[in-house]
Parts: sequence; C-alpha cells; structure tokens
Amino acid sequence: MSTNIWFWVAFHVGVFIALAVDLAQFKRRARELSMRAAIQRSLIWIVLSLAFNLLVWKSKGDEAGLDFLTGYIIEYSLSVDNIFVFVLIFNYFRVPPQSQHRVLVWGILGALVMRGAMIWLGVTLIERFHFVLYIFGAFLLLTGLRMLFDRDAKMDFEKNFFMRWCRKILPITQDFHGRRFHVVVDGRICFTPLLLVLILVDVMDLVFAVDSIPAVFAITTDQFIVYTSNICAILGLRSLYFLLARMMARFIYLKTGLALILGFVGTKMILADRLPIRNGISLLVILTILTITITVSMIATKPTEPSEPPGPK
Repeated sequence: MSTNIWFWVAFHVGVFIALAVDLAQFKRRARELSMRAAIQRSLIWIVLSLAFNLLVWKSKGDEAGLDFLTGYIIEYSLSVDNIFVFVLIFNYFRVPPQSQHRVLVWGILGALVMRGAMIWLGVTLIERFHFVLYIFGAFLLLTGLRMLFDRDAKMDFEKNFFMRWCRKILPITQDFHGRRFHVVVDGRICFTPLLLVLILVDVMDLVFAVDSIPAVFAITTDQFIVYTSNICAILGLRSLYFLLARMMARFIYLKTGLALILGFVGTKMILADRLPIRNGISLLVILTILTITITVSMIATKPTEPSEPPGPK
C-alpha cells in the first residue's frame, strides 16, 4: 500500500521537532539524567510511538496498525543489544555522562539516512527478487545461533577499520572539550574524541541495522511501516540507554531472548510461503520471549538481603 507523500513529510517534521526540543532541554541541564527522569522520558517516547501507531491504524487499516506495532516491538527489543555496545563504547572512551546524550541525538540523525537507504534497498530487492526473503531469513537464523552460543564475544574498538581510518586523516585532540565535536587550536580546526565516539556509534548502529531491518521484513514489506517503526524505536533508545545502562548486569538472559527472537523471525521468513504465521501470533511469541527472559533475569540477579545476626534471647 502506497503512502501519501505528506504523511512522510509530517512524520519527519515531528521527528525533527522532537529531537530539537529534547536536545535543547539537555543543553540547559547541568547534571546527569537521573533514573526517575530516564523512566519518565522512556515512557514519553513509548506513548508518542503508540500514538503514532494509533494514527497508522486509523489511516491505513487494522493490518498496517498491527504490522507497525509488531515491527516496533521487534526493533525496540533488538535495540537493547545496541545499548550493550553503547555502554562499552562510552566506557572505553570515558565519555562524560553529560556528553553521552548529545552523541545519541546526533547518532539518530545519521541513522535516519542510513536506515532509510537500507530499507529502500531491501524493499526494492524483495519486490524484484522474492527469494531475497529466504536469504534474509537464513541470515537472521544464523545470527540468532551465533548470538546464542557466542554471548561473551569481546569487541576491540581500536581494531575497527573506521576508527583507524579516522585517526589517520582527522586531527584529534587528546581531551574532551565539553559537548563539542570540534575546537580551534592555534588557529586550526581540530576534532574532539567525542566525534570519534559519534562515528563509532553510527557505524555500530549500521551493523545492528543489518539484523534488525530484515527482521521487520518478516512482518511487512511496506516501506513506510518498516521505516517509521525503526525510527520510533531508535528515538526511544536514548532514554532507554540511561535507564538500562545502570542495570545491564541484571539482564543476564536477555541476549538469549534476543537470539530466540531472531531465530523465530528468521524461521518465519523461511517458511512464509509453506507455513505462514500470522503477525498477531508473531507478536504474542515475541512478547512472551521478552517477558520470560527479563523476568527470569531479574529473579536470578535479585540482590540478597544480608541476614541479621541473631540477637540476644
């Protein structure tokens, strides 16, 4: 189903306004985002995404509304894996907490372009070559298996190609300069390590998009639904980062759940012609996997209360 061009324009205008307001608020904020503020902001982004979902439901019909909701939940759950990597990146470069949000905001602008191009390419390939869906499905299935059996893989950012390339061609300062990406030193424009972090965040988002975008193709090939569900999930990723970064140690089985979701979605794509699975059932399966893995993780890592020494009788 084609989407009116003004719907595309309205969506992007809303995204840019939301980003501008969010960035302006953080410029006036002189302290790190608290847990309470992170929860509030996460809920706001979820409510905004669900409100947009309702608009899609009313304007494009029940099927499109369900497709958006399922795609949004898939993207939002898989984006949690991004947070694991973002925590490693920020810790590795020792990025000040007040600068992390600026990196995530500008990273979204890069994601708008990169993911838009990838979705357009993916939809074009699927429309012309239907067998591409089977390739995507096999890729997701293999990715899920790799994530399931290689959960402790280490990442060496110094060996990243873009990292080495950027260090060679860009004049990089040794220290951070607040939230700035570039400064003038002795009349020469130099870039701060914060720009390196931004480049690495965008590169890693592109890597994760290779998994997450095909996963939504298992639900729908409507370019508007795939794109908007991706962007809505990414918009909520920033606040979710500040919420979950402090709790990563407790989600010990979450990667297992994400691996199972990728495996399920990949299998759904492979069997789509012979054994189609309705999107309502897919949504139920994904929510069940997430609920079980998060609940079991929280129970397994629940802090034990110190036993009180026996008092005098």
